[in-house]
Amino acid sequence: MTSIQIGRSKTAELAHSFDDIALVPMKRVRDAEDVSLAWKIDAYAFEHPIVMAPMDSIASPATVIEYSRLGGLAVLDLEGLWTRLEDPTAALAEVAVTTGPDSVRRLQELYSIPVNPDLMKQRVGELRDAGITVAGALSPQRVLQFHDAVIKAGCDIFVIRGTTVSAEHVSQTRESLNLKDFIYQLDTPVIVGGVASYKAALHLMRSGAAGVLVGFGGGATHTTRSVLGVRVPMATAVSEVAAARRDYLEESGGRYVQVIADGAMGRSGDMAKALACGADAVMVGSPLARAEEAPGRGRHWGREAVSPDLPRGEVVELGTVGSLAEIVSGPSHTADGTMNLTGALRKAMATCGYTAVKEFQRCELVVDRS
Repeated sequence: MTSIQIGRSKTAELAHSFDDIALVPMKRVRDAEDVSLAWKIDAYAFEHPIVMAPMDSIASPATVIEYSRLGGLAVLDLEGLWTRLEDPTAALAEVAVTTGPDSVRRLQELYSIPVNPDLMKQRVGELRDAGITVAGALSPQRVLQFHDAVIKAGCDIFVIRGTTVSAEHVSQTRESLNLKDFIYQLDTPVIVGGVASYKAALHLMRSGAAGVLVGFGGGATHTTRSVLGVRVPMATAVSEVAAARRDYLEESGGRYVQVIADGAMGRSGDMAKALACGADAVMVGSPLARAEEAPGRGRHWGREAVSPDLPRGEVVELGTVGSLAEIVSGPSHTADGTMNLTGALRKAMATCGYTAVKEFQRCELVVDRS
């Protein structure tokens, strides 16, 4: 990357967001009907690479099941309201109408209710009974506490998702999580993140992760940059982690780790750019929060907003645009990239001359300064 000088004592790398780049079509244009969006992680195959993020505003047991039937992977937050309350419907309805600073305060109160391991098993059981691929998420701080309950309940894919995740989560007040030791004890594929750099991603790949999340998640809802000063533009971050995947593939003698972009993808064009930068799949929240079936009723928030000590997120009002099926696969009645996400990906890939996601990762990019 290009370095620039920050005064006399510091240098910084020049990085790009998805807004800074654009895709370049080839001379050969494909038919969108010939494009395959098929994505596979470990033994689990999906019709498209758009993953529902583990956020209470979008992922309830009902929407996880529905999204899975629409061909994608959906992840339930196993520390969310669905594992804290027997029926969180009333609490979700309250959040949907609470505004301003009161919304964060109310979220903090709701998420102070302890997680119930029995409810965790019950929710996973509901998903298993539906016959779908079951994916559940825990934060790094809660993995050692609850992973036995999750695995015994029957999760097919285990997600460890945090603002930033390293190969060893160190704490002086609780038992430390060593991901390498932890992952190699499991028979379940593990997706872990987020990361934003080559070295951090390479460490997670060496720990045995089946997939690595790139970014900090919750792009539309988090205020991590304002509160902590932490941010890495996603186009650069995805490209860096894709380079780590390439080098690890050679280092490991052929073990391929899925790169999943997570955050800053509010519209279908951002998702296309993420894949072109080297991602195998994308994990999204705000596009799906606009579904009529979403538990947040058009409002959206992430885990960062519910911290009892230092919230780094907020509740945002997105409104609704259509059903979950229309948002995923159309038909669309908007021209802003919020509906028919899979159709838009197929059209972008076809326009650039590619018929498979792995091929599309070779798409030419330009820096767009308009």
